[in-house]
Amino acid sequence: MRKFFANKKLIIVMIILIATLSTVALSFRVRENRSAPPLIQRVANDISNTAAAIVSAPMVAIHDGFNNVTDLVNTYNENQALKKDITQWQQTKATNSTLKQENSQLKKQLKLNATLSDYKQIPASITSRQPADWENIFMINKGSLQGVKKNMPVVSGAGLIGRVIEVNNISSKVELISTANTNADRTAVEIVNKKDEHINGIVSGYDKTDEALTMTQINTKNAIEKGDTVITSGLGGLTPKGLYVGKVVSVKNDDYGRPATVYLKPATNLNDFSVVTVISRDVQGG
Repeated sequence: MRKFFANKKLIIVMIILIATLSTVALSFRVRENRSAPPLIQRVANDISNTAAAIVSAPMVAIHDGFNNVTDLVNTYNENQALKKDITQWQQTKATNSTLKQENSQLKKQLKLNATLSDYKQIPASITSRQPADWENIFMINKGSLQGVKKNMPVVSGAGLIGRVIEVNNISSKVELISTANTNADRTAVEIVNKKDEHINGIVSGYDKTDEALTMTQINTKNAIEKGDTVITSGLGGLTPKGLYVGKVVSVKNDDYGRPATVYLKPATNLNDFSVVTVISRDVQGG
């Protein structure tokens, strides 16, 4: 039964197609016949135009569909190309930003090195710095083969940032001046106030909130003011005298009105540096 209905539908389609083509052929013949009455010729024209539209409609639809697909593919390709261009632009921007930052740090380092001409210098780069020990330690790419020794001071940017605590053949571990390690050898420093008086103490910690080093063990009646310069004192024999550490930003007095804790702004941003210089305690030519 299903086969019969399928054949029946096919027969109907064939009949309609034959009738349509016959009508189109007849209308063309009538339209081309100059002796045909005007009314019949107009009817033939209308029939031929309608038939042509019916026959061409699927082809127009296919053509339009093909154009739409082509436009869609072209749009997709353009979109992918634009995404690639944007990604490359972002990478170029990031690279330029990194190079600019490194260039700025190198310029500061060169300026600092010029002030340390009396000491042997070993330039190095940061190879590792873990978030968990961000204020405590980092690794550099120079070791004993390059002349690095334990307890050598390390400077960056504009001043002192730490000390070498472990030396390997081609790498070393540096402990930051901001370390929270209570067993660390503290850096002996001195404040030079407006009257050129020298006030001794040690850098004992780091205030994360204010991003300031803390200086304690101060025993003085001399005035300490914001902006006073802080340098290494050379006491203890681990660090040469005169390395720049930072500036005073505030003073906390004890119950007797004497300075108990002095807060220092580090010479270098301790959260942002990538190149350093290890300073030998030996004097050049010595």
